Amino acid sequence: MLLRYFYDDKLAHASYLVGCQATGEAIVIDPARDVTPYITTAKSEGLNIIAAAETHIHADFVSGMREFGAEHEAMLYLSGEGGPDWIYTYVSDASGNKVNHRLVQDGDRFHIGNLEFEVLHTPGHTPESISFLLTDRGGGADSPIGIFTGDFVFVGDVGRPDLLEKAVGLAGTAEEGARQMFHSLQRFKELPEYVQMWPAHGAGSACGKALGAVPSSTVGYEKRFNWALSFTNENEFVNSLLAGQPEPPTYFPRMKHVNRVGPTLLGQLFVPEQIEGSVEEVASFVQAGAIVVDTRPCAAFGAAHVKGTINVPYNRSFTSWAGWLLNDEHPLYVMGEEEQLPHIARDFRSIGIDRIEGLIEATKMWVDSALRSSSKELLESYPDVTPASIADQVVGGEIAVVDVRSSAEWEEGHIQHAKHILLGKLPERVREVPTEMPVLVQCRTGMRSAIAVSILQAHGVTNVFNLQGGIVRWQEEGLPIVTR
Repeated sequence: MLLRYFYDDKLAHASYLVGCQATGEAIVIDPARDVTPYITTAKSEGLNIIAAAETHIHADFVSGMREFGAEHEAMLYLSGEGGPDWIYTYVSDASGNKVNHRLVQDGDRFHIGNLEFEVLHTPGHTPESISFLLTDRGGGADSPIGIFTGDFVFVGDVGRPDLLEKAVGLAGTAEEGARQMFHSLQRFKELPEYVQMWPAHGAGSACGKALGAVPSSTVGYEKRFNWALSFTNENEFVNSLLAGQPEPPTYFPRMKHVNRVGPTLLGQLFVPEQIEGSVEEVASFVQAGAIVVDTRPCAAFGAAHVKGTINVPYNRSFTSWAGWLLNDEHPLYVMGEEEQLPHIARDFRSIGIDRIEGLIEATKMWVDSALRSSSKELLESYPDVTPASIADQVVGGEIAVVDVRSSAEWEEGHIQHAKHILLGKLPERVREVPTEMPVLVQCRTGMRSAIAVSILQAHGVTNVFNLQGGIVRWQEEGLPIVTR
């Protein structure tokens, strides 16, 4: 048996290639939208991917299942649990086009070469959630080696049950899911302790609240150290699981829909043009109603940027904040370093933002614009201010403070009289920002607030500052906060 691990840092998404070397056949579990890495690895190992399997309808990234089924003729193993609301519709469309698939339910088994997969229905995170228990029959084993848990059990945590209620609006499903999770975990506990556990996410995913950074674990280890597996009382478990769950990203409902009805195949997507843009041209895109995303670091953007552009730095958090803040319902242009632009386009597609009108190479544009004084009137900047330099005005009520951290961070302590607006909700709540006085934007360390400043400027809030070092530096300098 061969097992290969794939991990997308920006999505905290884990997927797996599992192969039977005796027969040369392989399967991919919970694939990402871009299936090329799996195919490349399989070929290098002398394997042919004949199937793909998915643990549930994912909400945080675009799945590669349809790509495997339609473009590579793989057999798709999909959940048949959860009822009619959770059935995949793309496997058989209105025009009669079908992909090879099998809807599997609890207790079903299927084989990839000598590898046997047993399906366990493990609802809680979602009603249709299933896990795959793997036994290597070719190696003579009669007991399972591991289990692919998807978003059911993570290292140190379990899948959140509140997404359908908070993100999709299905009232009452959070508590129902939590109770389902409790009973699914009792079944998980009955597995042999040596069984390895391979989840679909790691630390940083919004599909749980306390995911560990270790890529895999065992049933026995999780029984001992996973907080969620320590409960014997169902009501206590439900209360603990529902408490403190982070706000679900705004793009999750869209991803759930896309993965159920089937994303556009990669070969059918619009290919964005690479533009040698100028400041004037970028400004014209903004004036025409387009969204222009500048992916440079916050410091560079703060020093000078085209009026109306939004800053989402291309770092580990890029995909998450792009999902929160952006969509392709309006024309979308992306500015970035030339070597990063193809990767940025790929990352946008991983969260279903498929229509990018143009890619603009940032460095060349800024070098060219620096030579033209006519460009300066189209540019703006914002200052980073230290806590010490601004504290008296804040305490005196001369400056409005906007805190863009999460609710949990806010409750731990915040600046007095600050207004709390989660960064991901800021575009729809801009009108709540007081503009009759200067505005200071603050987060934990100054990175999220820098993105927020760019959003406020793009919406016409011009007298705005970013708190350098955030509330961490504010407290380090001995300045007061309000605690719950």
